[in-house]
Amino acid sequence: MNGIADFLRQTIGISPENQSKVIYSILIITVLGLARYGILKIVWRFTEEPKARYTWRRSVSFTIGFLTLIIISGVWIQAIGRFGAFLGLFTAGLAIALKDPLTNIAGWIFILVRTPFSIGDRVQIGENAGDVIDIRLFQFSILEIGNWVDADQSTGRIIHVPNGQIFTVSQANYTAGFKFIWNELKILITFESNWEKAKELLIKIANEKAAPASESAEVKIREASKKYMIFYQYLTPIVYTKVEDSGVLLSMRYICDPLKRRTTEHEIWEDILRTFHQHDDIDFAYPTQRFYTLGKSGKEAGGI
Repeated sequence: MNGIADFLRQTIGISPENQSKVIYSILIITVLGLARYGILKIVWRFTEEPKARYTWRRSVSFTIGFLTLIIISGVWIQAIGRFGAFLGLFTAGLAIALKDPLTNIAGWIFILVRTPFSIGDRVQIGENAGDVIDIRLFQFSILEIGNWVDADQSTGRIIHVPNGQIFTVSQANYTAGFKFIWNELKILITFESNWEKAKELLIKIANEKAAPASESAEVKIREASKKYMIFYQYLTPIVYTKVEDSGVLLSMRYICDPLKRRTTEHEIWEDILRTFHQHDDIDFAYPTQRFYTLGKSGKEAGGI
């Protein structure tokens, strides 16, 4: 062993002391790497849920990496006092030279500690919206929704957002806290239609399709009120009436799961089309021209 140490010192210029440190460092990396592999193998064996696997992989990788850095630093750094002074100067220079990367790291810490969102949440960050699929040291990734696709469905694109943006742009979380959103459908019918009957039919459809979500929302809102100042007096579906230029506007407002908004709209609209088709005194409104006969007034003068 002494011969090998002398050979390395003469050929490479590494002192015996540093050679020992290199060996210790390799052993530390190997042992902790094997520990990470073993832990993940056990997790993979007992769970197949993608989110749980992702969380374990990220947590174990971060913990092992942090331990590796700390232990190896202890091996190589002898003069802790001198290192502290050096670290202070180094950090000051680094903060100036690497402002954006450090801001992203601070954003990553904020995300881990305050958890404004987590993996699987549907969020909107500035102009970008989507489902969070990854959170890393410098950026997080979302699977985009909306844009050229209607009703909050996925576009298939992955958007990588710098973590520092959580300090500079507003964020909306669709699923954290109160895990429901209000949705509205606008149904425009003609002035000649029996709008009162149409409103009763719409309320019936809304209660059939959205009432289960309203019942679940009552439970969730009680849980969310422990953390946020959220209060709704009524969670049941409702239909509002308003007069527009082309007819009577009936706005159906109801609670729904943000991930199923398009599905609920699809089902409700199909029920509306089938129901209105069965009633001759209810017609959808569309842009029209109306002519009146001179000398007549009221409904008897109207025509299309």
